[in-house]
Amino acid sequence: MFHVKVAPVSATIGAIVTKGSTVTSTASPASPDTATTSTVETPSPTRTARDRILAALRRPVSRDLAVCLSFLAFAAWLTHGLWPDPATRVLALNEEDQVLNEWFLAHGSRVLSGDFTLVTDRLNAPDGVNLMANASIIGLGVLLSPVTVTLGAPVSFALATGLNLALTAVAWYLLFSRTLRAHRAAAAVGAALCGFGPSIISQSNSHPHMTAQWLVPALVWCVVKLARAADPDHPDHRRGPRWLLTLAVALAALVCAQLFIGEEVLFLAAVTLLLVTIGYAAAAPARALRCAPRFLAAMLVATASATAVLAYPLWVQFAGPQHVPNGVFNPWYFSADLASFPAFSPLSLAGDPANARLATGPAEYDTFFGWPLLLVALGCGVWLRRTPIVWGIGFASVVMAWLSLGPRIVINGERTRHRGLFALLEGLPVVEAALPMRFALPLVPLLATLLVLALDRALRQPPGEALRLVVVAAVAFALLPIAPKPLPTTGRPAVPEFITAGHWRDCVPPGGVLVPVPLPTPAEPWAMRWATAVNAAFGMPEGFFIGPYAAGGQASMGTYSQPTSHLLREVSRTGQVPAIGDEERAQARRDLAFWNASCVALDPTAPHPESLRTALERLLGPGRQVGGVWTWRVAR
Repeated sequence: MFHVKVAPVSATIGAIVTKGSTVTSTASPASPDTATTSTVETPSPTRTARDRILAALRRPVSRDLAVCLSFLAFAAWLTHGLWPDPATRVLALNEEDQVLNEWFLAHGSRVLSGDFTLVTDRLNAPDGVNLMANASIIGLGVLLSPVTVTLGAPVSFALATGLNLALTAVAWYLLFSRTLRAHRAAAAVGAALCGFGPSIISQSNSHPHMTAQWLVPALVWCVVKLARAADPDHPDHRRGPRWLLTLAVALAALVCAQLFIGEEVLFLAAVTLLLVTIGYAAAAPARALRCAPRFLAAMLVATASATAVLAYPLWVQFAGPQHVPNGVFNPWYFSADLASFPAFSPLSLAGDPANARLATGPAEYDTFFGWPLLLVALGCGVWLRRTPIVWGIGFASVVMAWLSLGPRIVINGERTRHRGLFALLEGLPVVEAALPMRFALPLVPLLATLLVLALDRALRQPPGEALRLVVVAAVAFALLPIAPKPLPTTGRPAVPEFITAGHWRDCVPPGGVLVPVPLPTPAEPWAMRWATAVNAAFGMPEGFFIGPYAAGGQASMGTYSQPTSHLLREVSRTGQVPAIGDEERAQARRDLAFWNASCVALDPTAPHPESLRTALERLLGPGRQVGGVWTWRVAR
């Protein structure tokens, strides 16, 4: 697989021209004592410096660096709305998930203090939360922990949002240019589509676990190198079994790392690579048979190695405390609309806001490829049909697109009677936790690879050739309409001084539980920002997470509210304070004891704060204002 015969990339490096010195001597024959006059012409310092700079820029590594820096600059521009002050800026299209992921990043920084737990009690006290059963970006939290503890989780979130885009593009560029040996311009175009395509831009709305795809090209590289090393006719085969073993262990290490960064991305990558391998083997059966014994043996080593490392984390996820036995998302709802494939994402240059009706939300524009890209990709596939890898790409693309349509195909908002391929997978472990529409995410790198192969062949034609011009124009026609616009952002309230100035420590002992009012829920998780601001130094009841609180212990989003929490939420919603007597006060004491609470604090930015304060005083007695927040100590 991925064994494409292309001409090697020719590096054009300009020669450095250095002018030598010219010496002219004149002497009078009649006057032997006359001094010799010499004129020395030295090179211009300005010209020499310029030539050195130009020569350096012509070096291949300089060109690669320029491409990578351009990706970084573009990602910074797309996310610039977060940067004036990350603590008070939020992605406007998915504020709730940003709050959740900032909390995950804050909790991840606790690894610096020795907290390696996979089931935390810092949320949903006293039951806790199974981090492996949630998209908890543990790996990103650990990697960014120095930033989090020094600058705060909102800064880490803004960095993750931008760097995921840039690093994904960089990784694909290196794969295309080094492993496929594609023309640098072709590799840059394909990498730009992988890093900034409509689906990954959409997922950038607070889904860092889905946009952290920068290890996927490395996974692909390992699989490609394994296939080449397993082929007796390939030069890599001469490196022997030790090289195969090294690649297998490297693949296992990448799998382990990606699992903690984004498990769903790992799952989608594995399914896609399997489909590409099947399609490639069908197109080149002789080579597949030659490679199969060694390739499969190496894959078994990789699988066994990864399983040994991940055995405990996977046990926690599927059988540990607070695990969930099923997926929380309904595949019938999170299915792609067939009409969305030729449409343009509302987040693209040619996008129409009306197209938003074709998706479940702005973070799930996973299938908005635009009809020009689909048309050009199909043309490239037909043109390159004699290349075996193109058959693998085509087969994987069809299957993944079909799976994204869910159990029953939807066209323009209308559910038809036609069953989708996903109907065959419903109820299977692991698969049922995946959103069907996200099966379309791997289509971006698949289509990008087609464009890279086509551009590479065209750009190797002499300048001015009709084929070269046609292919370049077609790719530009496909990609310009789906170029992304900056992510929409908006402001949000600052965390109160009660938290930022450390006054909470006078109310909550180390490891204690703070009860914010209103308590956080999946729909309104705003109070979780308080814990985020102090890197989860205190626990908090309820919150935004996936847990086993639906009927029969099935998966739920969040947990059920205790009576006191429900009462206070209704006051916040309506502004009306109900009658509160001895029964309500006794219930409040029971709920606070259940939460093991040390302190209750009223969020000053909550709706109807005066009504909430009145309700709390009737439940708990007079409060005390500290750092702009009304607080009530809980008697033990």
